[in-house]
Amino acid sequence: MTPNQTFATPPSPPSSHSASPTADSSRTNTLIITQLPAAFFAPAIQEALRDYFALYGAIHAWAPLKAFSRVLLVYYSEDDAERAKQSCDRLIVGSTQTSPEMTLRVYRADPTPIRQAPKDGMDDHYLRPPPIEKNFLISPPGSPPVGWEQIREEPPNSAPLADDLISALRKLEVEAVHHHHGSGLEVLLEPQEGVGIGVYVEDCDSGEEEGEVEEDWVYGETSPARAKWRPMSTSRPPMSQAVGA
Repeated sequence: MTPNQTFATPPSPPSSHSASPTADSSRTNTLIITQLPAAFFAPAIQEALRDYFALYGAIHAWAPLKAFSRVLLVYYSEDDAERAKQSCDRLIVGSTQTSPEMTLRVYRADPTPIRQAPKDGMDDHYLRPPPIEKNFLISPPGSPPVGWEQIREEPPNSAPLADDLISALRKLEVEAVHHHHGSGLEVLLEPQEGVGIGVYVEDCDSGEEEGEVEEDWVYGETSPARAKWRPMSTSRPPMSQAVGA
Protein backbone atom coordinates (compact mmCIF):
# COMPACT_ATOMS: atom_id res chain seq x y z
CA MET A 1 0.00 0.00 0.00
CA THR A 2 1.26 3.44 -0.84
CA PRO A 3 2.00 5.48 2.30
CA ASN A 4 0.04 8.64 2.82
CA GLN A 5 1.86 11.93 2.42
CA THR A 6 1.02 15.11 4.34
CA PHE A 7 1.88 18.59 3.15
CA ALA A 8 2.45 21.33 5.70
CA THR A 9 2.12 24.96 4.72
CA PRO A 10 5.41 26.82 5.23
CA PRO A 11 5.53 29.92 7.40
CA SER A 12 4.51 33.19 5.84
CA PRO A 13 7.42 34.85 4.07
CA PRO A 14 8.63 38.30 5.12
CA SER A 15 6.71 41.33 3.93
CA SER A 16 9.38 42.05 1.31
CA HIS A 17 8.35 38.84 -0.49
CA SER A 18 4.72 39.37 -1.37
CA ALA A 19 2.56 37.17 -3.62
CA SER A 20 3.48 39.33 -6.58
CA PRO A 21 6.84 38.70 -8.28
CA THR A 22 9.79 40.70 -7.00
CA ALA A 23 11.52 43.32 -9.05
CA ASP A 24 14.48 41.08 -9.89
CA SER A 25 12.41 38.03 -10.89
CA SER A 26 10.94 37.42 -14.32
CA ARG A 27 7.36 36.41 -14.84
CA THR A 28 6.91 32.85 -16.03
CA ASN A 29 4.26 30.17 -16.21
CA THR A 30 6.71 27.29 -15.68
CA LEU A 31 7.97 25.91 -12.36
CA ILE A 32 10.39 23.13 -11.44
CA ILE A 33 9.91 21.04 -8.30
CA THR A 34 13.31 19.62 -7.33
CA GLN A 35 14.88 17.22 -4.80
CA LEU A 36 12.10 14.66 -5.04
CA PRO A 37 12.89 11.15 -3.75
CA ALA A 38 12.22 8.11 -5.91
CA ALA A 39 9.15 7.18 -3.85
CA PHE A 40 7.45 10.41 -4.91
CA PHE A 41 7.20 9.18 -8.49
CA ALA A 42 4.63 6.52 -7.65
CA PRO A 43 1.37 7.15 -9.54
CA ALA A 44 -0.68 7.74 -6.37
CA ILE A 45 1.77 10.27 -4.91
CA GLN A 46 2.15 12.04 -8.25
CA GLU A 47 -1.62 12.41 -8.47
CA ALA A 48 -1.80 13.83 -4.94
CA LEU A 49 1.06 16.24 -5.63
CA ARG A 50 -0.54 17.42 -8.85
CA ASP A 51 -3.90 17.97 -7.14
CA TYR A 52 -2.16 20.06 -4.48
CA PHE A 53 -0.51 22.35 -7.04
CA ALA A 54 -3.76 22.54 -9.01
CA LEU A 55 -5.28 24.44 -6.09
CA TYR A 56 -3.38 27.53 -7.29
CA GLY A 57 -4.67 27.44 -10.87
CA ALA A 58 -5.32 25.37 -13.96
CA ILE A 59 -2.34 23.24 -14.97
CA HIS A 60 -1.38 23.02 -18.64
CA ALA A 61 1.33 20.35 -18.36
CA TRP A 62 2.70 18.11 -15.63
CA ALA A 63 5.90 16.26 -16.59
CA PRO A 64 7.56 14.01 -13.99
CA LEU A 65 11.31 13.54 -14.64
CA LYS A 66 12.33 10.65 -12.41
CA ALA A 67 15.89 10.49 -13.75
CA PHE A 68 16.44 14.11 -12.63
CA SER A 69 14.40 13.84 -9.39
CA ARG A 70 12.17 16.70 -10.41
CA VAL A 71 8.80 17.63 -11.92
CA LEU A 72 8.23 20.22 -14.63
CA LEU A 73 5.01 22.15 -14.04
CA VAL A 74 3.36 24.55 -16.51
CA TYR A 75 0.40 26.76 -15.62
CA TYR A 76 -1.88 28.54 -18.04
CA SER A 77 -1.49 31.79 -16.10
CA GLU A 78 1.72 33.42 -14.92
CA ASP A 79 -0.06 34.75 -11.83
CA ASP A 80 -1.06 31.22 -10.80
CA ALA A 81 2.52 30.04 -11.24
CA GLU A 82 3.84 32.91 -9.11
CA ARG A 83 1.37 32.18 -6.30
CA ALA A 84 2.33 28.50 -6.36
CA LYS A 85 6.01 29.41 -6.25
CA GLN A 86 5.62 31.77 -3.29
CA SER A 87 3.40 29.37 -1.35
CA CYS A 88 4.98 25.98 -2.12
CA ASP A 89 8.68 26.81 -2.06
CA ARG A 90 10.21 25.21 1.05
CA LEU A 91 7.03 23.19 1.52
CA ILE A 92 7.48 20.69 4.36
CA VAL A 93 6.42 17.12 3.57
CA GLY A 94 5.68 14.97 6.61
CA SER A 95 7.67 11.82 7.28
CA THR A 96 6.39 8.30 6.68
CA GLN A 97 7.54 4.81 7.60
CA THR A 98 9.79 4.67 4.54
CA SER A 99 10.90 8.30 4.11
CA PRO A 100 11.90 11.05 6.52
CA GLU A 101 10.54 14.56 6.60
CA MET A 102 11.71 16.67 3.68
CA THR A 103 11.35 20.14 2.23
CA LEU A 104 10.33 20.75 -1.38
CA ARG A 105 12.08 23.38 -3.43
CA VAL A 106 10.19 25.17 -6.22
CA TYR A 107 12.09 27.26 -8.77
CA ARG A 108 11.08 29.41 -11.69
CA ALA A 109 11.95 28.14 -15.18
CA ASP A 110 11.90 29.67 -18.63
CA PRO A 111 8.40 30.57 -19.82
CA THR A 112 6.61 27.96 -21.90
CA PRO A 113 4.59 29.38 -24.82
CA ILE A 114 1.09 27.97 -25.00
CA ARG A 115 -0.69 28.01 -28.33
CA GLN A 116 -4.31 27.01 -28.38
CA ALA A 117 -5.85 25.86 -31.64
CA PRO A 118 -8.49 28.27 -32.93
CA LYS A 119 -12.07 27.15 -32.75
CA ASP A 120 -12.73 28.05 -36.38
CA GLY A 121 -10.31 27.31 -39.20
CA MET A 122 -6.87 25.73 -39.26
CA ASP A 123 -3.95 26.65 -37.04
CA ASP A 124 -0.77 27.70 -38.86
CA HIS A 125 1.37 25.99 -36.21
CA TYR A 126 0.12 22.50 -37.15
CA LEU A 127 0.58 20.42 -40.28
CA ARG A 128 -2.25 20.42 -42.77
CA PRO A 129 -3.37 17.56 -44.99
CA PRO A 130 -2.40 17.83 -48.66
CA PRO A 131 -4.90 19.41 -51.04
CA ILE A 132 -7.51 17.21 -52.69
CA GLU A 133 -5.77 17.13 -56.09
CA LYS A 134 -2.64 15.61 -54.49
CA ASN A 135 -4.29 13.61 -51.75
CA PHE A 136 -4.49 10.43 -53.85
CA LEU A 137 -0.76 10.54 -54.70
CA ILE A 138 0.37 9.72 -51.17
CA SER A 139 0.63 6.17 -49.86
CA PRO A 140 -1.64 5.13 -48.30
CA PRO A 141 -4.12 7.53 -49.91
CA GLY A 142 -6.30 9.71 -47.78
CA SER A 143 -10.06 9.61 -47.53
CA PRO A 144 -11.95 10.39 -50.75
CA PRO A 145 -13.75 13.72 -50.98
CA VAL A 146 -17.36 14.07 -49.97
CA GLY A 147 -19.73 12.77 -52.65
CA TRP A 148 -17.13 10.64 -54.44
CA GLU A 149 -18.45 7.37 -55.86
CA GLN A 150 -16.64 4.47 -57.45
CA ILE A 151 -17.28 4.19 -61.20
CA ARG A 152 -17.06 1.09 -63.35
CA GLU A 153 -14.18 1.28 -65.80
CA GLU A 154 -14.81 0.55 -69.48
CA PRO A 155 -13.21 -2.51 -71.12
CA PRO A 156 -10.42 -2.16 -73.70
CA ASN A 157 -11.38 -0.91 -77.17
CA SER A 158 -12.61 -3.85 -79.25
CA ALA A 159 -13.70 -1.84 -82.31
CA PRO A 160 -11.82 -2.35 -85.60
CA LEU A 161 -9.08 0.02 -86.65
CA ALA A 162 -10.01 3.32 -88.21
CA ASP A 163 -9.98 3.69 -92.00
CA ASP A 164 -7.15 6.21 -92.00
CA LEU A 165 -4.96 3.87 -89.94
CA ILE A 166 -5.69 0.95 -92.27
CA SER A 167 -4.81 3.11 -95.28
CA ALA A 168 -1.50 4.12 -93.70
CA LEU A 169 -0.64 0.50 -92.97
CA ARG A 170 -1.35 -0.50 -96.55
CA LYS A 171 1.11 2.07 -97.85
CA LEU A 172 3.80 0.33 -95.84
CA GLU A 173 3.15 -3.00 -97.54
CA VAL A 174 5.50 -4.23 -100.18
CA GLU A 175 4.22 -2.80 -103.45
CA ALA A 176 6.71 -4.39 -105.79
CA VAL A 177 9.79 -6.50 -105.57
CA HIS A 178 12.25 -6.00 -108.38
CA HIS A 179 15.54 -7.76 -108.67
CA HIS A 180 18.17 -5.85 -110.53
CA HIS A 181 20.67 -8.32 -111.88
CA GLY A 182 24.29 -7.37 -111.47
CA SER A 183 23.70 -4.73 -108.83
CA GLY A 184 22.23 -7.02 -106.16
CA LEU A 185 19.57 -4.43 -105.17
CA GLU A 186 16.13 -5.47 -104.04
CA VAL A 187 13.37 -2.89 -104.06
CA LEU A 188 10.96 -3.28 -101.19
CA LEU A 189 9.21 0.07 -101.46
CA GLU A 190 9.39 2.30 -104.51
CA PRO A 191 8.31 5.94 -104.34
CA GLN A 192 5.14 6.79 -106.18
CA GLU A 193 5.62 8.99 -109.26
CA GLY A 194 9.24 9.55 -108.32
CA VAL A 195 8.36 11.46 -105.15
CA GLY A 196 8.56 9.93 -101.71
CA ILE A 197 10.67 7.46 -99.83
CA GLY A 198 12.08 4.30 -101.33
CA VAL A 199 13.37 1.26 -99.49
CA TYR A 200 16.18 -0.72 -101.13
CA VAL A 201 17.99 -3.76 -99.78
CA GLU A 202 21.36 -4.92 -101.08
CA ASP A 203 22.37 -8.53 -100.60
CA CYS A 204 26.09 -8.49 -99.95
CA ASP A 205 26.33 -12.28 -100.06
CA SER A 206 25.06 -12.59 -103.62
CA GLY A 207 27.42 -13.11 -106.59
CA GLU A 208 30.86 -14.51 -106.54
CA GLU A 209 32.46 -14.70 -103.17
CA GLU A 210 35.60 -12.68 -103.12
CA GLY A 211 38.55 -13.89 -101.16
CA GLU A 212 39.17 -12.29 -97.87
CA VAL A 213 41.96 -9.83 -98.33
CA GLU A 214 43.29 -7.88 -95.43
CA GLU A 215 43.80 -4.26 -96.31
CA ASP A 216 45.41 -1.51 -94.33
CA TRP A 217 42.91 1.35 -94.20
CA VAL A 218 43.80 4.92 -93.42
CA TYR A 219 41.00 7.53 -93.33
CA GLY A 220 38.68 5.31 -95.38
CA GLU A 221 41.22 4.45 -98.12
CA THR A 222 43.70 1.67 -98.53
CA SER A 223 47.34 2.48 -97.98
CA PRO A 224 49.56 0.28 -100.15
CA ALA A 225 52.63 2.07 -98.85
CA ARG A 226 52.17 0.46 -95.49
CA ALA A 227 53.79 -2.91 -95.14
CA LYS A 228 51.39 -5.59 -94.10
CA TRP A 229 52.41 -7.18 -90.88
CA ARG A 230 51.80 -10.84 -90.35
CA PRO A 231 52.81 -12.69 -87.21
CA MET A 232 55.70 -15.09 -87.73
CA SER A 233 55.48 -18.62 -86.46
CA THR A 234 57.68 -19.48 -83.54
CA SER A 235 59.72 -22.66 -83.71
CA ARG A 236 59.27 -25.27 -81.06
CA PRO A 237 62.11 -25.36 -78.53
CA PRO A 238 64.17 -28.56 -78.35
CA MET A 239 63.02 -31.07 -75.81
CA SER A 240 65.43 -33.24 -73.83
CA GLN A 241 64.99 -36.98 -74.26
CA ALA A 242 64.33 -38.93 -71.14
CA VAL A 243 66.92 -41.65 -70.56
CA GLY A 244 65.51 -44.86 -69.22
CA ALA A 245 67.14 -46.40 -66.19
